[in-house]
Amino acid sequence: MWTLVPYCSSINVVGSRWVYKIKRRADGSIDRYKARLIARGFTQQEGIDYLETFSPVVKPATVRLVFTIVVSRGWFIHQLDVHNAFLNGILLEKVYMEQPPGFSHPTLPSNVCHLHKSIYGLKQAPRAWYTRLSDYLISLGFRASNADPSLFIYSDGHDLIYLFVYVDDLLFTGNNSTLLRHLITLLNSKFKIRDLGSVHYFLGIEVTKTSMGLMLSQHKYTLDIIQRADMSSCKAVDTPASSSSKLLLSSNTQYSDPTRYRQIVGALQYLIFTRPDICYAINKVCQFMHSPTDGHWSLVKRIVRYLQGKASYGLHITRGSSLSLHGFIDADWASSLDDRKSTGGYLVYLGRTPISWKSGKQRTVARSSTEA
Repeated sequence: MWTLVPYCSSINVVGSRWVYKIKRRADGSIDRYKARLIARGFTQQEGIDYLETFSPVVKPATVRLVFTIVVSRGWFIHQLDVHNAFLNGILLEKVYMEQPPGFSHPTLPSNVCHLHKSIYGLKQAPRAWYTRLSDYLISLGFRASNADPSLFIYSDGHDLIYLFVYVDDLLFTGNNSTLLRHLITLLNSKFKIRDLGSVHYFLGIEVTKTSMGLMLSQHKYTLDIIQRADMSSCKAVDTPASSSSKLLLSSNTQYSDPTRYRQIVGALQYLIFTRPDICYAINKVCQFMHSPTDGHWSLVKRIVRYLQGKASYGLHITRGSSLSLHGFIDADWASSLDDRKSTGGYLVYLGRTPISWKSGKQRTVARSSTEA
């Protein structure tokens, strides 16, 4: 992992510290306690301690698409967790770090750690891990999708495997169970992994088998948002927004706690993963993040009240005879009272299941409803 070397004033030494975390299960109960040594990445210098930092993660639409294919073909979705994934990354740069607090070498306390592998906290750690995993999967015959570099596809004759990566979480499926078991063996020989079996909980999303297929929901996460907004006893409403609510940027008095507004709206954004029904309403409240007013906060509370009565809603993925792709698109015209920009949106289905959706303000001002 590292080699102790004498300190030199010409090198940049990155700080280190310990962090502690409680890992929870899908039902909120405690799974285990973790202590982890991390580097203080904010002390790194660009061009010296790191170069590239970007690392892709799987897109939500990719997850929904693969899950839809799985249900249609009756496949099994397997989940793996890579233990201390970032520690597997190989560093291309020379990085020096302070010795771990409380664990300094008894005879060389002034020496520093010359890192050979990545460590949590380094700016390039996610990229180093993705590169290491990607190179290994490609050596096994996988190829990265052009549409989503976090989706890896293995195809050999009639054998087919889909594998997607979200940091240290791996989900894979395919039509050959023997080949899937062999893949687990190969991955376990290269990295330390934890076999979680059939997927039940992924990225905070509950995956439930139903008689018709699968249901993706964020029930616990929704209840957490309602509690964070101090609205656990609020009265539910039937719609997330009112058709008559059109507000200006400064149409009311400034909201007293803009940080809270941003926290709640930011949390609501992740709900869009399984809830296309609130996509439009959340897009509207996102437009006022920089300067929210009391009127804007009322719109947020309306969404939370809607969730109060629909907390268990989610995305149903059902079996169908066809996996044809079709979609819907629409836009209003000059709905924004501030800049006369239009709001557009689309919804794409694969068979019976919606896999991609979006609602957003257009970048240019449309001169007619046809242009919008």
